[in-house]
Amino acid sequence: GGDGYVVVLTDRDTEDWTRPGTEKIVERALAADGRGEGAVVMLHDSGGDRSETVAAVERILDRLQPRGYRFTTLTQALGMPSAEVAVPVHERAVGWTLVTAQRAASALTGTMGVLFAIAGILYVLRLVLLLLFAHIHMRRVRRPRPPVMPEMVEYGEMPPDPFPPVSVIVPAYNEEAGISATVVSLVDTDYPGTVEVIVVDDGSTDGTPAIVDSIGLPGVHLIRKPNGGKPSALNAGLYVTQAGIIVLVDGDTVFQRDTLRHLLAPFADPEVGAVSGNTKVANRGGILGRWQHIEYVIGFNLDRRMFDVLQCMPTVPGAIGAFRRSALAEVGGVPCDTLAEDTDLTMAICRTGMRVVYEEKALAWTETPSSLRQLWRQRYRWCYGTMQAMWKHRRSVIESGGSGRFGRRCLPYLTVFQVLLPLFAPAIDLFALFGLVFLDPAVPAVTWTLFVAAQAAAGAYALWLDGESVRPLWTLPLQQFVYRQLMYLVVVQSVVTALMGARLGWSTIRRTGTFADPGGREQSRGPIGYT
Repeated sequence: GGDGYVVVLTDRDTEDWTRPGTEKIVERALAADGRGEGAVVMLHDSGGDRSETVAAVERILDRLQPRGYRFTTLTQALGMPSAEVAVPVHERAVGWTLVTAQRAASALTGTMGVLFAIAGILYVLRLVLLLLFAHIHMRRVRRPRPPVMPEMVEYGEMPPDPFPPVSVIVPAYNEEAGISATVVSLVDTDYPGTVEVIVVDDGSTDGTPAIVDSIGLPGVHLIRKPNGGKPSALNAGLYVTQAGIIVLVDGDTVFQRDTLRHLLAPFADPEVGAVSGNTKVANRGGILGRWQHIEYVIGFNLDRRMFDVLQCMPTVPGAIGAFRRSALAEVGGVPCDTLAEDTDLTMAICRTGMRVVYEEKALAWTETPSSLRQLWRQRYRWCYGTMQAMWKHRRSVIESGGSGRFGRRCLPYLTVFQVLLPLFAPAIDLFALFGLVFLDPAVPAVTWTLFVAAQAAAGAYALWLDGESVRPLWTLPLQQFVYRQLMYLVVVQSVVTALMGARLGWSTIRRTGTFADPGGREQSRGPIGYT
């Protein structure tokens, strides 16, 4: 009291902090003392959950007010000056801002939790669908079926031309490091029919044309043209050949001896307009190569098995793809108005109603980017070009026939799993990190472990389907901290680029010549390169 404080003693302590229940708190507050002089009742406004106290106050007021009791503050009861001080406007604004921020953060946390759950459900659903359709595809392609072209002779089922002439077109821009290995592998084939290899030099500034000229193998032709980009080089090759089956191959890709035979086998079905081969990563020695190897097998090839079963293949890869000439003619050749000409071309063929299938036994070994910078540039173009192709063929969603089947099955899948989910991935990662630090860390830790385990299980099955070792899967947990972020940031940048209306050009990557002679040199850079 000597310091100016007023000491107030309570008559009744409800002990509401023990949470005895609302009725018990009311009972203690209203306990009769027989004097009728009123009382000072203690209730606590802090110390955890105060919902019982709040409910008790409301009941106390409801019971005492009809009996004539008044309720006042200590300041009023003692006739003292008010202890309340007017809050300055700027402090009120700060307080309002803090309260609003806290409420927004709480709402955001709830929203992110819902999005996290939706993303998890979609991921599991996609994984289940991939494995289911991969199994269906495996049973379909491995059951006894009509013989492939070379075996038709053995079975006595000779079509008019069991081994039709084939033209292999190789667009090349500064590919001196590996072009020799590519061409030699194409000529060294066990396909019984006539095979011509057309190398289209697209204005190379290195020794690519000289190397092709020096190979000296029969059936190899070189066309030289000014630099115009990969689609123009492919169309230049189409212009000079009359073969009924056209194979398109990148200049950094090597075939096995039986690749052409397996790649052309599905054309025994007249409804097949194009065939996608099985692209393998050649330079898988380093950690980045292993990550790309895992992605090619788990991501690309599992997807293609599903798309084959659903008859909605979006991409025949530029590294290895075969096409009927009639299919190419119907869609006007290789399109030049998107950066993913292989995806654009495949979608156009699907919309004609012709089937596009995946042949797992047709192996092609390709060189992939050897640095994160090169990988970023390649995937940036792939992603941006794929979105261009999706937008170009968007009307297929409302069309009928084969076009509608492709549009309604493929485009929504690509939109959800290759655009929308990667866009939300940064927020999901941040929310997981937030939960790890500020919430129960067991939840995000267990979720992440289950996520990686599910990926590993799917990866093991995909590697088994491809006859590959599961040893690279040890890098899968590490992939979640670098490679995954790189891939979804590529999608974010591609979407931003598209929304801004900017145009993205072709880029080039340095070739190391994985299959070339030891003396092969690295490529130079030029006006329009290939990735």
